[in-house]
Amino acid sequence: MKVLFNPEPCLSPLNSIFSNNLRTSTRFHLRPFAKPCAEDRHRLIVRRRFSSTPKAAFDSVTVEQFGIPEFDVRNPALSSSYRGSALPRPNPTVLEAQGRVCTGPTQSRPLDEQQAFKVFDTILRSARGELKDEEEVSKAQLGAFFAGMTIRANAFPEATQWSEGETRAMKMFWPLLVRVLPPDVIFVADPEGLMMGAGSSIGPQYVGNGTSEMRLVGALREVLAGGHLGFEEVQGVLKDVLPFQGGENPQGVSEALLSAFLIGQRMNRETDRELKAYCLAFDDEFGPPPVADVRSLTHYGEPYDGNTRFFRSTLFVAAVRSCYGESCLLHGVDWMPPKGGVTEEQMLKFMGANINLSPFKAKKLLEDDEVGFAYVSQREAYPSLYSLIRIREHIKKRPPLATTEKIQQYVKASGKEAIVAGFYHEGYEEPLLMLMKRRGVHAGLVVKGEEGGLSMTTRLRSVNTTRGHPVNYCSGFRSLDISCTSELGGVTRQGFSLEVNAKEHGFQPTDTPRTDRSVSKNIELGLAALGGEKGPSYDRIVLNAGMVDHLLGVNGAEDISVALDRAREAIDSGNALKRLINYIKVSHRVG
Repeated sequence: MKVLFNPEPCLSPLNSIFSNNLRTSTRFHLRPFAKPCAEDRHRLIVRRRFSSTPKAAFDSVTVEQFGIPEFDVRNPALSSSYRGSALPRPNPTVLEAQGRVCTGPTQSRPLDEQQAFKVFDTILRSARGELKDEEEVSKAQLGAFFAGMTIRANAFPEATQWSEGETRAMKMFWPLLVRVLPPDVIFVADPEGLMMGAGSSIGPQYVGNGTSEMRLVGALREVLAGGHLGFEEVQGVLKDVLPFQGGENPQGVSEALLSAFLIGQRMNRETDRELKAYCLAFDDEFGPPPVADVRSLTHYGEPYDGNTRFFRSTLFVAAVRSCYGESCLLHGVDWMPPKGGVTEEQMLKFMGANINLSPFKAKKLLEDDEVGFAYVSQREAYPSLYSLIRIREHIKKRPPLATTEKIQQYVKASGKEAIVAGFYHEGYEEPLLMLMKRRGVHAGLVVKGEEGGLSMTTRLRSVNTTRGHPVNYCSGFRSLDISCTSELGGVTRQGFSLEVNAKEHGFQPTDTPRTDRSVSKNIELGLAALGGEKGPSYDRIVLNAGMVDHLLGVNGAEDISVALDRAREAIDSGNALKRLINYIKVSHRVG
């Protein structure tokens, strides 16, 4: 099989044409056309070797038959190319320091004297307008960095409080910085006015500018002291300040204050009620979600910042599971820091699908008998949260939203619902399951996958795993009686936890294919697998479809071997690939 893509990163018409010319090769390749003419340029061609059985074949169709119009779209081959060109770059020197000091009580790494002097000198020169050799330090960076310094001084254990080098640097630079930094940043750095014994009144008296900042400043005082907030307090702040206006907009909230709030809550390790507030804050942004008339719906919560190293299989798993009535809803963004890796939206955009679907239009795709899965961008569903992408790049570390945005229900179902989410850092599996239960779904599953994703791997367990859960660790719950499920989570549930060993289920141990930020490589691997090419990508898709069916308690998946065979049949019959192609077609019809 061959797939030919033109991955040139430019604005131009894209035609998607699927044909069934016979080829001698059974492998997919993505490459630009050798000599593209005006008519053929940016054309996607899928050629499929046909089996002699009717089940394996499906007719080719042209763009006109698909109903996919010509449209302008950027099709970069690398995930980093999807970063918005209008987004300002953060200062690299301060950003590196943020990566060290804006993290948890045991993970923070204090700066040594040389590092601290370099960072504070960079901040001072930027504030004076004297920084010529690199990007200026943004207010979002200032808010995040000084929030990290303040919380470490006020609430962290001795090992991660200020180093001697940081103390000496602050003693030297603070008298100079306090003259040039704006009041909101001074408040974050010195809320009590006691920095270096100087006795400033700016921090203690600061209340913010306008009503939109007043609640934020009050909440931030508690956060900077290492404290926690209630559910209503967090939701009140978020609804006051979002959508974020940014820039020099006089109606917008201070970047420094909002960045300090977001990173401060993560550094203090959010409580359950704080996470619930982030998770549910914008459920009503456009009113109640639509309800799809499907018997089963699984919401997939992949990390929004994507994969930078390994094959991301969830889009192709969704196509497989939809073949036997397990509808799947994927959600995410085009590009998200800190990793800026390959996402489902990038792959769908590259292949020519409509990635601007509202939840109501996604509902139609879920109900379509020839599709059965859908993708919704946060940009369309929760624009208030999407407005934070610029700030999220400048605060460096992941905010609480990085956890809670994975547990969303952009569309609900008339039948059973389940949520699957990935995690990496120890301690977040239970909060994720708590949020799933709060959503009132019938089943929930968290997976420690590679890169923090939700996909299990077929490779052998690393011998170097000495702490925390290993890759392929799964934990979750299933409802014992779906009739008693309620939105408040008052149900009888069966919990489970296990480590999945793919070898025990007949898979040969193989390393996960690397894609290294390549959108086109990820698509090539996925389409080759859906085309029936056996190998690591095929096995990974089968494992994640069948194992998720089994762990969620899906009908017909009680026996794991039967569940895996059903996933293989969906691929080998050609049905899964056909549904992915149908998605590209129908996404334009409903949109």
